[in-house]
Amino acid sequence: MAPVGFIQNELDLKLLVLYIMARAAGPITFLQLLELALCDAGVDYFSLTQAVDHMVETGQLSKEDDRYTITDKGRRNSEICQSSLPYSVRMHCDENLVKVNEALRREAQIQSRIEDNPDGTCTLHLGFHDVGSPLLELSLLVPGRPQAIAMSHQFQTNPSGIYHSMISLLSTPEPRKENVP
Repeated sequence: MAPVGFIQNELDLKLLVLYIMARAAGPITFLQLLELALCDAGVDYFSLTQAVDHMVETGQLSKEDDRYTITDKGRRNSEICQSSLPYSVRMHCDENLVKVNEALRREAQIQSRIEDNPDGTCTLHLGFHDVGSPLLELSLLVPGRPQAIAMSHQFQTNPSGIYHSMISLLSTPEPRKENVP
């Protein structure tokens, strides 16, 4: 049976991974990489897993927590070899990268972190950034983790609405109180 897709061997797969990683707007998870690499019928989960592991071992990719980034070595190799990938595969990857890069940029703009305190409460840290500059940084003491998770989710769902509500609230002058004897 004839091979399916343009990605025929491990080298082709590694070139595809380098192409994707060089164009990703930030560190991506393996599942994001898999979704992007599945633009070609010759890609499968197991061969991609092996290729990515080998690329980490050889210093072309780095892994921190559950996210991968391309190294300088990988970027150089990508620049040298990118034309080896068929044009249609590159264009399909570029189309798919638009959505992923949009999500990565949004993720970089909106941050939340929950810190457990010894007394059972939590501190919820929220951040809303624009091009590296903080628009909003807020830390809240919350009675427990479930409430902190709910508040974090609410913030991540509508950060600009919360930001504008806070600005409006802080910018509205207090009504003047008249002294009544």
